[in-house]
Amino acid sequence: MKKIIAFAGSNSKASINKQLATYAASLVDGVEIEILDLNDFVMPMYGIDEENERGIPDEANIFSNLLKSSDGIILSLAEHNGSYAVAFKNIMDWVSRLEGKLWQEKPMLIMATSPGGRGGMSVLETATSTFPHMGGNVVGKFSLPSFGTNFSDGKITDEAFNSELLEEVKQLKDSL
Repeated sequence: MKKIIAFAGSNSKASINKQLATYAASLVDGVEIEILDLNDFVMPMYGIDEENERGIPDEANIFSNLLKSSDGIILSLAEHNGSYAVAFKNIMDWVSRLEGKLWQEKPMLIMATSPGGRGGMSVLETATSTFPHMGGNVVGKFSLPSFGTNFSDGKITDEAFNSELLEEVKQLKDSL
């Protein structure tokens, strides 16, 4: 059976992006789903001095192995000041020291949501342009604006947005 890992690019315990990633994963039938939490991969702030003095943290190896064991990735990115959340960027930095192509050419559905009307579009645009250079095979992308208005009870409530996400999920599944 194919396996998808899903997670948010956020370490917030109440992450709206984790809610979106979990919902998107629930739409993929016939695959094993594993939901990850960045709080399970806490590492020191990446820096070459830190790496030279202490080596690469075990958590980076564990995260890398989870990527390797998957057939696809669902990732919903939190947007902090127009870019990645620090916790997510730190994991990317550490894992890229193990695997230059950290996403390992796995098919990816990348998403973002926010309370505002842009739905995390800035971070989504950054990821869309940079992930391919890091082994990201981006087969779908989705932005959900105004999370509080368009998401309730664990699902997207707006039919048009939900239909759009279903199409992106189908593209991911067809790429597995």
